[in-house]
Amino acid sequence: MNAEMLSTMLRELKLNGFAESFSDLMNMPMQMRPSLDVCIARMIEAEHCHRNSARTQKLLKAAKLRYGAHIQDIECSVSRNLTPAMLSEIADCNFIRRGENLLVTGLTGVGKSYLACAEGNQACMLGIPTLYVNLNRFQEQIAQARLDGTFEKMLNKLYKYDLLILDDFGLRPLSPDSRIALLQMLEDRYERKSVIIVSQLPLKNWYEYIGDNTIADAIMDRLINNAIHIELKGESMRGRRKKRATSSDL
Repeated sequence: MNAEMLSTMLRELKLNGFAESFSDLMNMPMQMRPSLDVCIARMIEAEHCHRNSARTQKLLKAAKLRYGAHIQDIECSVSRNLTPAMLSEIADCNFIRRGENLLVTGLTGVGKSYLACAEGNQACMLGIPTLYVNLNRFQEQIAQARLDGTFEKMLNKLYKYDLLILDDFGLRPLSPDSRIALLQMLEDRYERKSVIIVSQLPLKNWYEYIGDNTIADAIMDRLINNAIHIELKGESMRGRRKKRATSSDL
């Protein structure tokens, strides 16, 4: 059996990383090929890397992140109220493994959603199932799920994600159904799985925004008791990018 046939068989077995490494080794001059144990180790390592890469791409596709952001691209500065130590605290994603939450607040354009998506990207890279949700669309999905009887199914689907990113919290009033859904979702995830909340509203205004006092108490209790809070400050990042683009055109 020749090398080409073996490579084809490996691909049929879906050992694509193994097959690529095998082909590379077979294309090397005989005198330059490593020993058998080294060859096997290289092929196994190549298959492992290939599978990890495929899994990461699958997680990123499922996450539906708003921005293709990366943790290493996040700008830390005193003016932004974001230090390297603060970024390091969330970059390893250990808060997700502990079932803690991350609350990101700040004015429009300071990079809240970008930071949240960078964290989501990092989680996917580490093999953590993640989902980005715009809260306005989420409310529409809740209303539809109530009508067609798929509400519990929707909540069960959300629970499969170890990290749930809820963006634009506070832009649109919560409906009664949305309050109940949010509470039930947070109750299910409390100290088990993580939520990132992104909001223009200062944290002190969240209670009033939620509305119903009893439900607001319960939601805030589950959100804040095990949460990291980052309040981004400074000028609009969109404005800065626009200024840079204008300067580069001069």
